[in-house]
Amino acid sequence: MEFSTLKLLPLAIVIGLFALFFISGLRNRRGMPSEYGLRGLYTGRVGMGAAIASNWMSAASFMGLAGMFYLKGYYAMAFVVGWTGGYVLLLVLMATQIRRFGKFSASDFVGFRYESDFARTLTACILIVITIIYSVAQFRGIALLVSWLFGIDYIPAVMVGALLLVSFVVVSGVMGAARNPKLQYFVLIIAFILPLMLLTRKLGYFWILPQFGYGAAIGDLHHQFGFAWSEPFRNTTLFEWLALCFTLMFGTAGLPHVLSRFYAVPGIRDARWGVVWGLFFIALIYWSAPAYGVLARLFEARNNIPFSADDVQAADMVVLTAAGLGGLPRWVTGLLAAGGMIAAFSASAALLLSGSASFSYDIYPRLIRPDATEKEKVVAAKAFFLIMAAIVTALTLKPWGMIAEIAAFAFALAGNTIFPAFLLGIWWCRANSAGVISGMLTGVAITFAPFFLGDALPFVSRLFPVTSSAFIGAPLVMIVMMAVSRRSSPPSEEMRRFLAKDVHGCPDN
Repeated sequence: MEFSTLKLLPLAIVIGLFALFFISGLRNRRGMPSEYGLRGLYTGRVGMGAAIASNWMSAASFMGLAGMFYLKGYYAMAFVVGWTGGYVLLLVLMATQIRRFGKFSASDFVGFRYESDFARTLTACILIVITIIYSVAQFRGIALLVSWLFGIDYIPAVMVGALLLVSFVVVSGVMGAARNPKLQYFVLIIAFILPLMLLTRKLGYFWILPQFGYGAAIGDLHHQFGFAWSEPFRNTTLFEWLALCFTLMFGTAGLPHVLSRFYAVPGIRDARWGVVWGLFFIALIYWSAPAYGVLARLFEARNNIPFSADDVQAADMVVLTAAGLGGLPRWVTGLLAAGGMIAAFSASAALLLSGSASFSYDIYPRLIRPDATEKEKVVAAKAFFLIMAAIVTALTLKPWGMIAEIAAFAFALAGNTIFPAFLLGIWWCRANSAGVISGMLTGVAITFAPFFLGDALPFVSRLFPVTSSAFIGAPLVMIVMMAVSRRSSPPSEEMRRFLAKDVHGCPDN
């Protein structure tokens, strides 16, 4: 992919789409308070599904997933199975019950369910760490796209991208221009699938539904060039694949910006159907991402371009690489770049704003300034937003992995901490504050253990891989929670009655 020149037409398309969303936000900012989609506005079950999918379409799904398929073939299927399976887990075990609690954030849920301010504060701290890690993946995607658009090196692109993101959030806040999640989703899905249709048509495969047509390309890669793209566990083990799959599944069911969509829906059926529609809309991306990876490898093979398993930057840019090697018009490539940029910007902004809100609402008035006024909380949120943006920028300068791998680490932390707290909090009335605090601290230790103990104790890295630690970690955390809860005082009788009657619908005896 060419990085050395300014791409005027793609840049114009990026600016044009951002302007479209700003105008849409300005036109809808006076919407009725009874409707919410973003920031509380309800837009129906399909709209809620589009909002979930819009939140989900980050740099990890728009760029990183295709890069994983390009680099690692079948192994990347764990991302698809894990991320979609997490929504099934939410649908079956948690969506309805979360709605019945009537709380508005993960910290609110934990503090109320476990009747503990310390558990609430600990949850907020963990959510901030998850936000920072997940935002690094988004910033990496932004930096790569800025590097391509402006023809500059990666390091200055990180700085430019961070400055653009902060400016985007400031301008959005000053103008009161909330994005339209339905509009954003449908623009982004067109930006992702239209180029894929053109690529498969150019290669002579079934292009009307390219998600099914690229199977022939897999066969051509294998028979013509000897690349067994779909061979399971060729470069990995069954344990590594399952560990990643279940970690992403548990992490999805514990990720704060996913859970937040169920706190204020008007009804239980809306929560369920919102997940169903969201799963369908997200699946359109997941069915398409593998095709980009396959077609990019095929184009490279036919053009005698050597494949490098160590070039992770090229892998993360494979969506644009496929469009460039396929000779698609520059406006199509620009549409792809604009889609990736918008997805990464929106995800980053939402994550950082959520993290700053956790600080100003759950940490600042409880630990730093108990008598803080609302104005002081707003100032603290703005200051912490800038602090987090600076931390994320510094971490992005030298990322340790690909976009999807960095995102998976955030999912591992969520799967080892938030998911067990929610699951046992909903389904086991004996879970208490001592149990959840012990469990979440254990989950944090498990998640970061490979960094601190991996060299001295290699089996730690094998049992708890950096991106896949929740496979064993989440069950261990739940065992710790149950053991500590059994050995300490039970929750109040009021909480146990609330769980039985209001959450699970059991009549009084």
